[in-house]
Amino acid sequence: MGPVPNVTRADAVAFARNPLALIAERWTPTSRTVRRAALAALVMSVVIVVTGGAVRLTGSGLGCPTWPKCTDDSLTTTSAMGFHGVIEFTNRMLTYVLCAAVGWAIIAARSEKPWRRDLTRLGWAQFWIVMSNAILGGVVVLVGLNPYTVAAHFLLSTALITVATVMWQRTREGSAEPRPLVGKAVQQLVWCLVAAAILLIAVGTVVTGAGPHAGDSSEVERMAVNWETVTKLHAVLAWIVVTLTFALWFVLKAVDAPKGPLDRTRELFLILLGQGVIGYVQYFTDLPEALVGLHMFGACLVWIGVLRVLLSLRERPDAAAELPGPAAESALTRA
Repeated sequence: MGPVPNVTRADAVAFARNPLALIAERWTPTSRTVRRAALAALVMSVVIVVTGGAVRLTGSGLGCPTWPKCTDDSLTTTSAMGFHGVIEFTNRMLTYVLCAAVGWAIIAARSEKPWRRDLTRLGWAQFWIVMSNAILGGVVVLVGLNPYTVAAHFLLSTALITVATVMWQRTREGSAEPRPLVGKAVQQLVWCLVAAAILLIAVGTVVTGAGPHAGDSSEVERMAVNWETVTKLHAVLAWIVVTLTFALWFVLKAVDAPKGPLDRTRELFLILLGQGVIGYVQYFTDLPEALVGLHMFGACLVWIGVLRVLLSLRERPDAAAELPGPAAESALTRA
């Protein structure tokens, strides 16, 4: 090990005022480290959705009946609260793991040289979404798992996945202005795909809010819609997304598009097929908890896949690579 640097009073004051700047002065992560940090934040944003689904599917939504404490007298779960208390409290603790992953992404992005403000801002956006969703999660408990607040809780988690996916993609690109790789007609088709996917996710929250898995064994309010009808609408939207994805792949092949958009579209199509199989099996087997949880995980993958298709339609080269170096400038001068 090398010598530990002395920490002066000035260092302590600087750290208190702007800890990220001080860390950035003393640490320069590799591009690979920044990518891994962004990926860790994305993975944890999916994990927190899946574990939140486990809370609901095991009927543990009110395992900790209050918030921010687990009970009125205890910050943590107690033995009297049993299995449901452990499940709910574990999900709450995973929020801190998510915060740590997002914090690592922020620190890594801020410390990268040269500093890319866009990445740092995306990291901070994730942090504030996590904080907002933590508060909303507390509201969900305090209002007794009202299905509309549960739906909002999931949609805010989807927003977190969106920002985390964008940040992960941006760590793999340069910082120059984006250049389109496909024509405007293809871009419009992809935006139709994105809109259909958003509707699919939104209607999926209604299916959940009206369905049998209320999140607790007690009498929990459900959305006042016909579950069979909204489930059929969800299936129709799923087929629209699948059709648009297949049409996009066909168009990309026809216009001889670059490999990136083609690969991302093919990946999305395969994810959708798997998600569709799970969806139909769970519907015809009376919604077993394990399959519903797997379907929630698949929903996250579908949305990430849609975003990756959208982001693959352009490239961002390294801005520094576009600037002539000293040798090139000398040659230009002599010419």
